[in-house]
Amino acid sequence: MTTIDLSPLYRSSIGFDRMGSLLDSALRSEKAATGFPPYDIETTGEDRYAITLAVAGFEESELDIQVENGVLRVRGKKAEDSEEKSYLYRGIANRSFERKFNLADYIEVRGADLKNGLLTINLVKEVPEAMKPRSISIDSAGATLEHKEKAEQAA
Repeated sequence: MTTIDLSPLYRSSIGFDRMGSLLDSALRSEKAATGFPPYDIETTGEDRYAITLAVAGFEESELDIQVENGVLRVRGKKAEDSEEKSYLYRGIANRSFERKFNLADYIEVRGADLKNGLLTINLVKEVPEAMKPRSISIDSAGATLEHKEKAEQAA
């Protein structure tokens, strides 16, 4: 297994501590993945994304979509077929599956749609107002922001 050295990233970045474990996890899961069902990930606009999975033969009741701790999990479990069938050739995958997608911070699932055998999951990145860039003024008198707030409250 290949290990990635992220020490140059850690020298100039703060808060990316889980990056190494995410990369290792992605490399491990990619090797173990069966490739079923096939999927696409696309951008549908600024800060908008869609994951489309080919789930032909699955009904809505046989699909489960969950988000927990920044991981989107899509599961499909076929209901037992009560009708006995005799196949000459069986090429349509009729097996259960589970796909996981790691979501970045502030990515939220906005809904899902099943149409023509394609399950589309819509995602949007919504950064809270408190996390958006803001300008920090420089006080030439040397007073800190905390001191200014105390002075304003006292007045």
